[in-house]
Amino acid sequence: MKLKLTLWLLGFLLKRALRRKPRFREQLERMRGLDWGIATEDLGTARHYRMTPTSITSGKGLPVDLDLELRFRDDEAALRILKKPTQQAFLDGMINGEVRLVGDSADMNKLQKLLKYL
Repeated sequence: MKLKLTLWLLGFLLKRALRRKPRFREQLERMRGLDWGIATEDLGTARHYRMTPTSITSGKGLPVDLDLELRFRDDEAALRILKKPTQQAFLDGMINGEVRLVGDSADMNKLQKLLKYL
């Protein structure tokens, strides 16, 4: 339940950043949008985010057309890593088998650049 609330709150923060933070909007315009999602490996908890320079939408589940997916081993690993979403935390999680990246790692770098403006 905590992970579902955290992912919902992330969507709220992304939408707020789009409205209030010009640097966030600029970065998103340079990227021309990003569709990404977060889920546990068993897909028991999953949420996706579709970001364009004009709007951000989020919803339950993981559609097949996403640019990037972050799959976490379980809810606890996801919460631990998402609380401090540094590049080192993700690398350590990948080495330990707690995080799996589905998609292009360049999209992960784009996402991390955006998240620092939250």
